[in-house]
Amino acid sequence: MNKKRVGVIGGGQLAWMMATATEKLGIDLLIQTPHKDDPAVAIAHEVIFAPIEDAKATQQLAEKCDVITFENEFIDLEALEKLESHGVNFRPKLSALSPLLDKYQQRNYLKSINIPVPKFTTLERSSSSKFDFPLVIKARRHGYDGQGTFIIKNSEELNNLLKKVNNIPLMVEEHISFERELAIMVARNTKGEIVTYPVVETYQKEQVCHWVIAPANISETIQLEAKKIAGHLVSHLDVVGIFGIEFFLTAEGKLLVNEIAPRTHNSGHYTLDTCDISQFEMQLRAVTNQPLGSTELNCLGAVMVNLLGYENSHHDYQIKRQKMANLSNTYVHWYGKMESRPGRKLGHVTRLIHDNKIAPESMAKEIESIWYGDN
Repeated sequence: MNKKRVGVIGGGQLAWMMATATEKLGIDLLIQTPHKDDPAVAIAHEVIFAPIEDAKATQQLAEKCDVITFENEFIDLEALEKLESHGVNFRPKLSALSPLLDKYQQRNYLKSINIPVPKFTTLERSSSSKFDFPLVIKARRHGYDGQGTFIIKNSEELNNLLKKVNNIPLMVEEHISFERELAIMVARNTKGEIVTYPVVETYQKEQVCHWVIAPANISETIQLEAKKIAGHLVSHLDVVGIFGIEFFLTAEGKLLVNEIAPRTHNSGHYTLDTCDISQFEMQLRAVTNQPLGSTELNCLGAVMVNLLGYENSHHDYQIKRQKMANLSNTYVHWYGKMESRPGRKLGHVTRLIHDNKIAPESMAKEIESIWYGDN
């Protein structure tokens, strides 16, 4: 039997973490990525070295693959649409990505299909809006891991920001005083089958996710509402693949969608160690016309902690990684990046919960004390 050949645009850790699933499913993974030291290069069947937005390279990738999916959304949509019109099979389809890549357009789209979002506008229109400080300003394209997101407390901070951004298109939104931040992974295949993973709680600091608790300690009503929103979104977009959805839960118990990631997502990394089918396998199952399968946890829960760079160095942090690995029921995933810099995601750690005697927050802080301690 011929192996399915799946192309992935992007060669970072999200593609790298597909490795176990490709072996399990009998898939050859072909990658388009710009750098020889990008994580997924080590596990790919074949690599086309080119920038993510290079559509000519994507054409070469398509000639070698049955289907192309995405590890990130830094693509040239218009150029890829020409390829799609000539028969290149993208999953999700580009029409499912089109309303989401620009954050302002994403918000407009969500609002148009009755998904609740914070109040928002463009920077150009904000002078006539009724937003009070603090407010949130986001770059409309290419923001990730907190980059391109700014919490603005007063007019002086706003003016200083505007001097720095050099006319980058920006979105302005109200600052939500939330009770907690939540996220959910949702997958859909070509037959319209939809599955959702448990709703998780994410802990953010300076707009960067530091840890995730799965499942979130929330009411069944909130869980069902999150799943309903997720199903509504992927059905309306006719998605084939997996999406991550981030929410604010307000003090009044209302869910507001913060952002959509049209791919695997940091909030779903825990699934590698807690589910029979990880989010990465689920993406590959969806795009290759396979049944999606179970999203159930095989333990009470888990804490996932991001290992964020805290210095500029070339270091593999082997001693710290071993200390974390020595903790009970703990799995260290190191992305093999050669260079550390502040805020860069170098790996993550998942710690399984087998009893409820220890608070998940304490488990996360123990891991962080090893990682950030003695710097």
